[in-house]
Amino acid sequence: MVFKRRDRRPIWKIATEAVWPRGGWGRAARYVQHRLHRLPDPPARIARGIFAGVFTTFTPFYGLHFVVAASLAFIMRGNLLAAILATFFGNPLTYLPIGIISMKTGYWMLGLNKDPSLHGSLGRKFAEAGADLWRNVESIFTGAPTDWRGLSIFYHEVFFPYMIGGILPGIIAAGICYYLSVPVIRVYQNRRKGVLKAKLAALKKKKKQADGGAPPD
Repeated sequence: MVFKRRDRRPIWKIATEAVWPRGGWGRAARYVQHRLHRLPDPPARIARGIFAGVFTTFTPFYGLHFVVAASLAFIMRGNLLAAILATFFGNPLTYLPIGIISMKTGYWMLGLNKDPSLHGSLGRKFAEAGADLWRNVESIFTGAPTDWRGLSIFYHEVFFPYMIGGILPGIIAAGICYYLSVPVIRVYQNRRKGVLKAKLAALKKKKKQADGGAPPD
């Protein structure tokens, strides 16, 4: 295959770089910023894509963020690639504060007075929900009784409050990124156009000089 890596990375290295990219998240952020600036669409369209991507990181649909961001960008007539790139706003360094803010906002908006640790820690709820899901899938083939208690607790105490609570901070964060990105992208694109025009003018001048100095046939 043409695009196959020559150096096959071990699984542990792939997993490590997914959490901490080569060069760190600062370098990864600069790369994403550079790619966003170089997109050919108008600044407002790119910014709408950024809005969709950043907002998506405040939703609990982990594993589907690319799909959700692209769908929102399509509805908003934003740039799809910008939306996908902007989902990197959510990363191992930001997911914890995003989750805490979304959960606390969700409990406040829904008027839930329950202690979030009533049925165990957040990690335990994730583990029990996953175990329930696995056992219930197995029950299709084994005939064992199903038990949805862990998934029910996870939905009512984690997923639903997270989904509702992420809306407000998601809109605020995405709105800030939108209004900051429009002028920055516009300046970058105008500067890039100026550089390209200058290069084109220099090439034309060089060609004209070469044609003028060439001996006649």
